[in-house]
Amino acid sequence: MGPTKIGILGTGDVGRTLGTGFIARGHDVKLGSRDAKKSENAQAWVKENGAKAGAGTFAEAARHGEIIVLATLWTGTKEAIDSAGPDSFAGKLVIDATNPIDFSGGGPKLAVGLNDSGGETVQRWLPKAHVVKCFNIVGHGLMVDPKIAGGPPDMWIAGNDEGAKKKVAEILRDFGWGPPLDTGGIEGSRLLEPMCILWVNYGVRTGKWGGHAFKLLRAE
Repeated sequence: MGPTKIGILGTGDVGRTLGTGFIARGHDVKLGSRDAKKSENAQAWVKENGAKAGAGTFAEAARHGEIIVLATLWTGTKEAIDSAGPDSFAGKLVIDATNPIDFSGGGPKLAVGLNDSGGETVQRWLPKAHVVKCFNIVGHGLMVDPKIAGGPPDMWIAGNDEGAKKKVAEILRDFGWGPPLDTGGIEGSRLLEPMCILWVNYGVRTGKWGGHAFKLLRAE
């Protein structure tokens, strides 16, 4: 993929990791937050990543991006989208890396049930965008150049637009992944989001974080 403007909503580990990965491959990235001047994460990230790194509000990041990544906590996703303005996403590929996880009862559970999903919710919020669920099934430390024994691991994706999924496949290839496993339309997020729960549960039970991912074994 040639040099592209990327807007990332969210300045946590996922947003900064993906942003650094895009910059390393020649893209121009703007991280978005409620108030970029007060976001220590965003300001430190900009200093670390040089001229192709920028920070702004959610609206500025969304307007900047030819491709937009949602890397917010689920509880802040609707606020970020509303702040950016849904029209800023129109016609664009939106990579949804969020997970609708609820920790209020202790252990993780889905905040959106199995008859719906966060990915579908985002697509409803952004009817003019091409939403693709991706990156939600692995820890941020393996999202870019996933060096792991037996790897590379597999990434599952879901989305309604075939062209958008082809772009995501190209991004994944550039990031060191193999061809993605396409679950079909955005309703496939109902399958992918519980995989995050499984990923978290393994980490909780073993006390080992960041070094595990999923791989589909093939007979041929």
